[in-house]
Order: sequence, then structure tokens, then C-alpha cells
Amino acid sequence: MSALVARIRAIPSWQITLAAALLVLGFLIAAQLSAEGPRVRYTTQERSPLVESAQSLQSQQEALKARILQLRNQIGALESQGPGSADSLKTLYDRLEKARIGAGLIGLTGPGIVFRLEDSSQPGAGSDALVSAQDLRVLVQELWLGGAEAVSINDERVTVSTAVLDIGGSVLVNSAYLAPPYKITAIGPRDLYPRLQASVSFREFVTDRVEHHGLGLAVAQLDVVDVPAFAGTVAIRFGQPVASASPQP
Repeated sequence: MSALVARIRAIPSWQITLAAALLVLGFLIAAQLSAEGPRVRYTTQERSPLVESAQSLQSQQEALKARILQLRNQIGALESQGPGSADSLKTLYDRLEKARIGAGLIGLTGPGIVFRLEDSSQPGAGSDALVSAQDLRVLVQELWLGGAEAVSINDERVTVSTAVLDIGGSVLVNSAYLAPPYKITAIGPRDLYPRLQASVSFREFVTDRVEHHGLGLAVAQLDVVDVPAFAGTVAIRFGQPVASASPQP
């Protein structure tokens, strides 16, 4: 035993270090080679499903392209069936455009008037000297009755579903909280303001709210005014069809 120890001690230290380094290097090489096989096998196993998925998606894309072309050909065939088809299609587009305008979904430009309605500046006038939702509703109603085609309040388009309500110190129009002064814009015939002046209810509004309670009211007749499109939702959540009063055949 002592002879073996003596022989080990006789070996130079650099040889021991080199042998240890070679042993570690051989271990690392063996570990890498053992791991290389599963990695290659895993890559090979996964490639086939990926290729199949890509081919399936490509086939679906080609089928969709063919369907699009088929539908385009059908549309072209329907449009070319006769001169009446193009006229019917144009009529449908015109009706759709009128429906969108009626629903307020399209911004409009044209001749009209702009009102500016604001609270009274008289001291100690009380709540009656503040512009209320009722004041705005009256003015909008008079504009409709006078022949207005589009109306907005502070750039909020007024439609058949618009509610004008008092909320605290502001007025709720659609889903927007508005504060005075209020700008009421209307597109209509060039004699829209004279029609309002001829209305008894409009004159009563001016007498009671403007002259008596001191509300500020200014009006401008313009050749071009802009009424923006309705920016809210048009989906009806609560409602049901009303039965027609006329007898059905």
C-alpha cells in the first residue's frame, strides 16, 4: 500500500490536472452525444404535423378564394340580368342612404340656422333663469315642426332615440353631459327661421323664457352649417312591433 502511495506521489501534478480535465471533457462529450439523439428524433416527429397543418391551412385559403370568386361571379350575373336589375339595386342603395340619414348615421352639411341658448345673467333670478332640458326640447321640437332635416345640440346629433334630460347642473343628451351655453344647429329650408317666428308656441317660448326670465338667446342664419353624425349605438334593446290598425288581407 505504501508503494502505491509512493508511486502516486511521484506522478507530476500537471499530469494529474490534465487527466482530470480530460475526464471531465469526455463526460461532457458523452452527455452531449446522448442528448443529440432524442433532440433529432423530437424534431423529426414534430415536423410532419406542422407540415400537415400548413398544407391544410393552404387548402382552406384556396377554397375561400374560390368561394369569393364564385360569389363575385354571382353578383355580376345578377347585375347583368337586365337593365331593371341595376335600377333596382340603385333604388335599394337610395333607400338605404335615406334610412341612414333619417337615423342620423351620416353627417350633413347645408343651409340652416344656429341658436345659442345660455343662462340668464340677471342676479338672483333663481332656477328659472337656468336653461333646462325642457327649454332645449321645446326649441328642438319647434325646429322639427318648422321643417328641419337634421338637428344637433353641442354637436350631439338629435335622433328619434335621443333623450334630453336634466342631470344636476348639466343636461344629458344621448350619453353626453352638456353644459351651457348650448349651441343648437339645424339644417333646413332657407325660410326655417321665418317659419319659427310665425309659430305661436315659439313666440310664447321667447316671451316666457327669454324676455321674462332673461335667458340668453341668439340666432344666426347661415348658408352652410354642419350637423355631425350620431355617434351612439342604434341597437334597440327594449321594444316590440306595434300591430297595424289596418285590416290584414
